Amino acid sequence: MDGLSAERIVELFEKDVGSRKRLAELLVTEPDVRLAIINAIIRDVATKEDIEKLRAATKEDIKNLGEETKKDIENLRKATKEDIENLRKATKEDIENLRKTTKEDIGRLEARINSLETRISRLEGQMSLFVKLFIAFNLPILLGIIGMLLKLVFTG
Repeated sequence: MDGLSAERIVELFEKDVGSRKRLAELLVTEPDVRLAIINAIIRDVATKEDIEKLRAATKEDIKNLGEETKKDIENLRKATKEDIENLRKATKEDIENLRKTTKEDIGRLEARINSLETRISRLEGQMSLFVKLFIAFNLPILLGIIGMLLKLVFTG
């Protein structure tokens, strides 16, 4: 038996546009069927109330997002301010430590320079004494040599 299955009926309606239109007209003219179709369609259609609820929910979400953003910005401002203050303090401490270190280094250099100046002064005094002693010891010898040379020149 070449029975007429639901699958076969659907295939026939797909091929025959006119029959499909007639079936649709029959279905919408039947009050119970029309009500069932309308109820099925209405479930998928958004109502004004649905849109109003969605608008209110969106408005609330935007308001909450704005408040959260303000809080985040305020927290970021506070954190940045604290970071800047900590950096300022650290920089001030670094500069102060550098000043102390520099003063200590300068103090050590000044002490070494003073020590070198003292040693140079002593060396200058010793050199002056050395020159005087050199002259004092060698002058009589030089005078003696000059005297002998003159004696040779005039006597000889």
